[in-house]
Amino acid sequence: MWKTRGLRGSAFEEMIDLTNRLYTQKGLAIIQKVPTPITPIAVDNKARIITHAYFEKKSTVDFIGVAQGVAICFDAKETRQLRLPLRNIHAHQLEFMENFRKQNGVSFLLVNFATKNEIFLLPSENLAQFDKSIPYSEFDRKLIVPNEGGFPVHYLVAINAYLADRD
Repeated sequence: MWKTRGLRGSAFEEMIDLTNRLYTQKGLAIIQKVPTPITPIAVDNKARIITHAYFEKKSTVDFIGVAQGVAICFDAKETRQLRLPLRNIHAHQLEFMENFRKQNGVSFLLVNFATKNEIFLLPSENLAQFDKSIPYSEFDRKLIVPNEGGFPVHYLVAINAYLADRD
């Protein structure tokens, strides 16, 4: 089996994927998972799985799309600590999100505090004010992402709150 530290938040990403499918079905948004470009080196043809591969290039963000006319892009992060370590947010990702924002898009992180069972929307422009990590206490309670209306990660609620505050 191909192992990578990049799959740590896969259950969280699956919840986001389910939400995105529901958003599409209800006509609320079209959000796609951005595939990480890889080059397979070894394949188990019998099992039909890649057993060894390398990343072709740096990925940008996890998800991108449009919600009711608003272009959005975001990355999903999960932590078991009461802070979000920033070591897994790379300079090229920050640059992409900043450039996306300059084009009037909304770019952010969805941060799952697993031990608190709380998910927050963190606008990308807020990342620059922190060095190594962001304490849980610094996350805006108005940008909590609810599990409601049948949407496991109903981040459109938090986007609406963010846009209302921004304007």
